[in-house]
Amino acid sequence: MITIRYFAAAKSALGVGQQQREAGTSIAQVLADAASGVPGAEPVLARCSFLHNGQATTDRRIVLADGDTLDVLPPFAGG
Repeated sequence: MITIRYFAAAKSALGVGQQQREAGTSIAQVLADAASGVPGAEPVLARCSFLHNGQATTDRRIVLADGDTLDVLPPFAGG
């Protein structure tokens, strides 16, 4: 299993802060599955970056392995 944690606008768009999914799928597929049937979620997720096991990435082709954690981070503003 993998753990996906959604923050800020991603959490708001999906209505959940965390999900568990089966391992062996890409970040892109995880996001597509999460947005499926949730109006307005896809544009928010399209702008996100990620922490894959604590390492920053924008590569949606990464295949997630058992025990991985994916943090979904929308763009942040402020100063």
